[in-house]
Amino acid sequence: MQQSSAIILGIESSCDDTAAAIIKNGKVLANIVANQSVHEKYGGVVPELASRAHQQNIVPVVNEAIKQAGISKEDIDAVAFTNGPGLLGSLLVGSSFAKAFAMGLNIPIIEVNHMHGHILAHFIEDENELPPFPLLCLTVSGGHTQIVKVTDYFNFEIIGETIDDAAGEAFDKVAKMLGLPYPGGPILDQYAQLGNPIFEFPHPKVKEHHFSFSGFKTSVLYFLKREIAKNENFIAENRNDICASVQKTIVAILIKKLKGAITATGIKHIAVAGGVSANSELRKQILSLTEEGCTTYIPKFEYCTDNAAMIAITGYYKYLENDFATQQLVPNARMKI
Repeated sequence: MQQSSAIILGIESSCDDTAAAIIKNGKVLANIVANQSVHEKYGGVVPELASRAHQQNIVPVVNEAIKQAGISKEDIDAVAFTNGPGLLGSLLVGSSFAKAFAMGLNIPIIEVNHMHGHILAHFIEDENELPPFPLLCLTVSGGHTQIVKVTDYFNFEIIGETIDDAAGEAFDKVAKMLGLPYPGGPILDQYAQLGNPIFEFPHPKVKEHHFSFSGFKTSVLYFLKREIAKNENFIAENRNDICASVQKTIVAILIKKLKGAITATGIKHIAVAGGVSANSELRKQILSLTEEGCTTYIPKFEYCTDNAAMIAITGYYKYLENDFATQQLVPNARMKI
């Protein structure tokens, strides 16, 4: 791929984080994220509230990214934005802003698939080594769980995915069962690090490299109901161990399927992406694959959860290919990778 000098503004608004980033030639100059605390009292993201908050946040977030990058808006060569998958109202805010901003400056816009961005976060130029092709990427988030064969920057093949719920959703739903505040996944991880995985939960039986977490969530729910019937203080007295046991099981399911894909493809370069890649146990188990001859790649924490740097780096590589979108483009809430 021919390298070229370019400054890309990336915009991410697929769920409840409003983010903007500036990348110049593959390096991050600024990466700003505004979180939405409004959803905490509801125990989950409320789509209408999310889109309203994006409208309030997007201008100051973009302005701060430009300011932190030390550039002017006239220096920007293109605007990359998440066009799906995600919440339609949230996507509309980001895409509409990107179109208007680019039109005002007479620069091109670049459509980015959110999951594509998570994978290409590995190619942000920092002190970490960039992975070679081909590679296997385990993409794990609140809405997706996939094993993706990556042949180049734009060539992806899903060789395994969840048939129902995602791993991130399983973490969050179990956290809610335990009375943990939203978002529960990261908090469950904190408690898990203080406990021991003494409780056992079943692994779902799903063919080949696919996943299922719906039955797992149900098994945890019934387990908690049985134990609470015997001891109403069971959760409070065993919270750390419950969290450790749940986390160990979910990660074990992910790693078992990933190992199967490694054996089937023969690919030894292994990456992990998506919000759940910030999980301490998953990172530990991914790194342990080096003992089996694999080379592993894990992005920095700030590039694991939803962020605009991953959108900007994807936009940068698409910019090098002159892969631009039109102003007639509309968001696609169910966009496929």
